[in-house]
Amino acid sequence: MLIRTEQTPNPASRKFLPGQTVMEGGTRDFPDVESAEASPLASGLFANGMVEGVFFGRDFISVTAAPGISWGDLEPVVLETLLDHFVSGAPLFAQGTAAGILVEEVPTVEEDPADADIIDQIKELIETRVRPAVAQDGGDIVYRGYRDGRLYLGMQGACSGCPSSTITLKRGIENLIRHYVPEVESVEAV
Repeated sequence: MLIRTEQTPNPASRKFLPGQTVMEGGTRDFPDVESAEASPLASGLFANGMVEGVFFGRDFISVTAAPGISWGDLEPVVLETLLDHFVSGAPLFAQGTAAGILVEEVPTVEEDPADADIIDQIKELIETRVRPAVAQDGGDIVYRGYRDGRLYLGMQGACSGCPSSTITLKRGIENLIRHYVPEVESVEAV
């Protein structure tokens, strides 16, 4: 089995492509070791003490190195963990966890019901244009709410903590969303 490795715009994160589906639907972010308890693979990646975050996409895993850890030291450990997992056919999630249940994201702000059409347009753009582009860089962006011209988005995976995420958010995503939905005045990360 060959696992490809790609750099991401976030120097602390790498994207690993095992050449097979990781998650059939959705994504899963493990921002800390406690959240990783639902997944033997995520737990295994955190076990070495050199990992600060793990993210599962459709066909990739993003791993964020802890501060001060070099990828020269971490990459072979991550590759070994991933190879062991995929070759053994181990489950992605622990039995008896709620990992397979889709939980609707609760908006960060109270939304105005009169904005329902705008919100639908925003969600459609995020799903069809933004998320696929961001997944190429090993991350994800999730809708967190819209109110009074402000769109709130959450950044996950390699996008979380990325030095260029603010530029991506303001110049790329904000410009795209504002082009199609002029009611959006600004985009903010939460």
